[in-house]
Amino acid sequence: MKYKDYYAVMGVPRAATDAQIKTAHRKLARKFHPDLNKDADAEARFKEVGEAYQVLKDPEKRAAFDALGTGLKDGDEIRPRPDVGDGFEYRGGGDPQDTQDTEDFFSDLFNARARHASRPRAPEWPGEDHHASVSVSLEDIYNGAKRTFTLQMPVIDDQGHVTYQTRTLDVSIPKGILDGQRLRLAGQGGAGIGNAPRGDLYLEVTLDGHQRYSVDGRDVSINVPLAPWEAALGAEVVVPTPAGQVTVTVPGGSAAGRRLRLRGRGIPGNPPGDFYVVLGIVLPPADTDAAKAAYSAMRAAFDFDPRAHFYG
Repeated sequence: MKYKDYYAVMGVPRAATDAQIKTAHRKLARKFHPDLNKDADAEARFKEVGEAYQVLKDPEKRAAFDALGTGLKDGDEIRPRPDVGDGFEYRGGGDPQDTQDTEDFFSDLFNARARHASRPRAPEWPGEDHHASVSVSLEDIYNGAKRTFTLQMPVIDDQGHVTYQTRTLDVSIPKGILDGQRLRLAGQGGAGIGNAPRGDLYLEVTLDGHQRYSVDGRDVSINVPLAPWEAALGAEVVVPTPAGQVTVTVPGGSAAGRRLRLRGRGIPGNPPGDFYVVLGIVLPPADTDAAKAAYSAMRAAFDFDPRAHFYG
């Protein structure tokens, strides 16, 4: 994704009000309209101004653009953080013509797709659905949990500046929900018009990275180090899992990289995933005379060439 400084395109400061942005758009749109301006780049500038205006006139899109920070230049490659939309609430709905050029851009920023359905033309309008991204831990997904999240909703104040309304929600994380799935909170979205009901709030679940486990769908893996004699002779090893510790039997003669499957001990579901213990072998250091003597004894005891088939 290539960065465009929409404020520079519009010729307004980052703190510009909604009214200043509208005024700048009217002026530039007239200046570069292809019917009024015959310069070779007029049409391109006209489209660029329109694209910038679609972003800066909308509080959610403008807040997302501002979240990229400062210091970027036109043409810089944008690589948004995975959590750039975390805890940030935004509306669904709107005119599809207003979002066509920037839909993919803002989907990437929020790790979610906003719906673009036109509002019904009726005296009573149901409230808009809202969307947000929330981070949960692997332990929460394994066991279920109740968590409190703080969300921010960007709005335009009376002076035309983007501000944030903050609210706190107590949310039940269901056991077995997966990364990318959504939680629906009925009636927690935008207010309806007239007697129409409120919209819903959809929370997209983002799984926190874990220093111990790796996740693939519902399967979970962990790397477990073994001493050489445990791998060679077999051993009973206590292994942590997100649901608690389990004792795993390591067969004798196990090599590094061997995967031991614990069926059904992955992320809960129907069916549940599996839990994999990936074996590694760690050599004790030869940092004492006794340790060096032990290694020398092993060398003498085994007629073993680890590279016997290396060149054949």
